Amino acid sequence: MMEPIYQLSNLQKIYEGRTVVDIEHLEIEPGEILAVVGPSGAGKSSLLRMLNFLEYPDNGELRYQSKPVTPNLPIEVRRQVTTVFQHPALLHDSVENNIRYGLKLRGQSDSTDQVHSVLERMGLVALRKAQARTLSGGEAQRVALARAMVLRPAVLLMDEPTANLDPYNVGLIEEVARQINQEMRTTIILVTHNVFQARRLSSRVALMLNGRIIEIAPTHSFFENPTDPRTRAFVQGEMIY
Repeated sequence: MMEPIYQLSNLQKIYEGRTVVDIEHLEIEPGEILAVVGPSGAGKSSLLRMLNFLEYPDNGELRYQSKPVTPNLPIEVRRQVTTVFQHPALLHDSVENNIRYGLKLRGQSDSTDQVHSVLERMGLVALRKAQARTLSGGEAQRVALARAMVLRPAVLLMDEPTANLDPYNVGLIEEVARQINQEMRTTIILVTHNVFQARRLSSRVALMLNGRIIEIAPTHSFFENPTDPRTRAFVQGEMIY
């Protein structure tokens, strides 16, 4: 049996005296798609920042591939994890050069085939010479996902990747995420307010509330047979706090 890619134990993140993440135990399996859902302020994005090594626990332990996550984590390990944010920060450059940027930083100058393959998959070939600042929101998000994909990360973190996008771009981004998970066995951790998206994409779903994991279960069980009344209320569209 494979080791979990992430292991969280008594993990806490505290901002100005307020505990925003408080997870007793969580294991994330390699190759799964885990959706993390919950209301705003539940701690989802703070959790994601720790999983991307941008911040570190104040208490407890976070392990990645069985190794403790600390500020001294080697760059080659950090590069295994990539995030697609809700509001992508693109360079003032062409679509093609935005996608190529991460490879360039890693010294991979001969990347034409890789970049072209990703441009095709994301439906961006016709826009490859377009300036990023001229793109629509959906196009910009597709560029952000393409930029992450070309790096072939072991873990792809997605923070509300399709919020406020039109159905075409939502469908394309979801399909590509599903493909890279299946073809490359990329572990995907998806933070979303969209319970329908969580149901479509994930293999497991976790509900966060007040920094805690209230319930985590395979997707079908989470939606069809939740064990916690707060989960039942959430999946029925009721407000929970």
